[in-house]
Amino acid sequence: MRSFFCFSILFFTGTVLYAQSFYNVTKYGAKKDSSAKATAAIKKAIAAASKAGGGTVYFPAGKYLTGAIHLESNITIFIDAGAELHFSDDFNDYLPMVESRYEGVDVISFSPLFYAYKAENITITGRGLINGHGKKWWDFVEGYKEGQPRSKWQFLFDSLNKKILLPDDARQMKRGFLRPPFIQPMYCKNVLIEGITITNSPFWTVNPEFCENVTIDRVTINNPPSPNTDGINPESCKYVHISNCHISVGDDCITIKSGKDVPGRTRNMAAENYTITNCTMLSGHGGVVIGSEMSGGVKRIAISNCIFDGTDRGIRIKTARGRGGVVEDIRVDNIVMKNIRDQAIVLDMEYAQVKPEPVSERTPQFKNIRFSNITAYTKEAMYINGLAEMPVADISLTDVVFEAETGIVLKNARDISLINVRVNNGKGSAIIAEECDRVEINGFTSKTPKSGTPLIRLTNVTHALVHNCWPTKETEIFAETKGEKTLNIKFSNNELGTATLVQAPTLNK
Repeated sequence: MRSFFCFSILFFTGTVLYAQSFYNVTKYGAKKDSSAKATAAIKKAIAAASKAGGGTVYFPAGKYLTGAIHLESNITIFIDAGAELHFSDDFNDYLPMVESRYEGVDVISFSPLFYAYKAENITITGRGLINGHGKKWWDFVEGYKEGQPRSKWQFLFDSLNKKILLPDDARQMKRGFLRPPFIQPMYCKNVLIEGITITNSPFWTVNPEFCENVTIDRVTINNPPSPNTDGINPESCKYVHISNCHISVGDDCITIKSGKDVPGRTRNMAAENYTITNCTMLSGHGGVVIGSEMSGGVKRIAISNCIFDGTDRGIRIKTARGRGGVVEDIRVDNIVMKNIRDQAIVLDMEYAQVKPEPVSERTPQFKNIRFSNITAYTKEAMYINGLAEMPVADISLTDVVFEAETGIVLKNARDISLINVRVNNGKGSAIIAEECDRVEINGFTSKTPKSGTPLIRLTNVTHALVHNCWPTKETEIFAETKGEKTLNIKFSNNELGTATLVQAPTLNK
C-alpha cells in the first residue's frame, strides 16, 4: 500500500509538472501531418509559455510545416524523436523583416527561420529534425542577374536599409536579397542548442550574433553542396562552447567572425572566449575557419580533439587589407586531418587582393597562434602569408606531422617556431621561408628527400636558428640560404651525415 501511494504521488507530481511546463503545439492547432502551416499555432504556444514565465514548447512525433519561429525569454523548443519541422520556402513567411546581420553587416532583412532578439535562457533541443528547404533560396540567389527587374522583397529591403553602413565590397547589399540564417539569436544570453539534426539551410545554419554564453552540443548539420551554407557561425559573441557536433555542409563547417570592414570596426565587438572540441567535420570549404569578416577582432579561441575528413582546408585564418581587426591568442591541439583537398593549415592575410597601404585601423593582424599535436594527410602542408607592412607574428607548430604533396611555405612572417615537425612531401622543399624574421626550426625531420632539392630553403630570412635536426641518410642538401637580405642564420647540433649546406654569402653577418 505504501509503495502504491508513493507511485501515485510521483505520477501525480509528474502530471502536474507536465501540465504546467509543457505546451504541446498540437493543442494550439498545429497539424502533425504538415497539411497546413503551423506558424500561428506555434506562436500561440510560445505566447502562452511566455505569459506563464517560461516553459517548453513541445513538438511530438510528426511533420510540421511552418514559417519563421520567434523565441522569447525562458522558452525551450523541444523537438522530440520522430518530429520534423519543415520550414516553408515561401519567402513571404519570413516577413516582416527584422534586425539581422549578414556577412558581418548590420541590416534589416528576412526573418531567420528561428529568431530571438534580446532574449535570455532560450533552448532548442530534442532528437528531431529541422529542415530549411533552402533550394528555392539558393536558386534565387544563384539565378539572379544584375540589371534584371527587382522583386518586391528587394524593394522592401532597399526601403528599410537606406542608412546602413556598407562594407568595401557591397555587391550583396546593393543586390538587396539576403537569404536568412537558419538559427539566429541576436543580443541573447544563455543560449543552448543541442541534440537536433539540421538540414538544407537557406544560408548560414547556426549563427548567434552579439550573444553571451552560447552552448551548441551534439548537433548534426547536413547541408548538401550549396552556396554559403556554413555550419556554425558564432559572430561577435562571448563565451561560446561548441562540442560533440557532426558537420557536413556547402561552405565552412565552423567559422568565427566579428563583422566586416567599416561596419565591423564601428561595432567593434570581438568574438572572444570560444572553445571547440570533440567535433567531426566532413564536406566543407574549411574545418574551423576564422574570418574573413574579423574586423571587430577574434581572441582567446581553443580548438581541440577534432577530426576533419574531406574538407577543402583544415584550420584556416583569413583576412585582407582593409578589414582591420586583430586575431590573437588562438590554440589548436590534438587534431587529425585526412583527405584535405588544399592546405591543412593556412593563415592568409591576402584573402582578397588589395593594393598595399600605410598601416592604419584598416590593417589586420594575426599574432600569438599555437598549433600542436596535429596529424594531417593533405595536398599542401601549411601556408602562412602575411603582409609586408604587417607580418604574421608569434606562430608555433609543435609535434606536427604532415603527409603532403607540398610542404610548409612561410611568407612575410616573424617569430615562427617549428618544433618536432615532420613533413613527408612529394615534391619541392619541405620548408620554404621567404621574407621572414626570427625563424626557429628545432627537431625537424623528413623521410622524403629529393635529389638536388634542399629540405629547407630560406630566402631573404633574417635571424634563423636551425638545430637538433636529423635528416635521413638519403638527403643530399639539408638547407639552402639565399637572397641579399639573408643574414644571421645559425645551424647547430644537426646530424647531417653526408648532407650539405648551400649558404648565401651573407650567412654569418
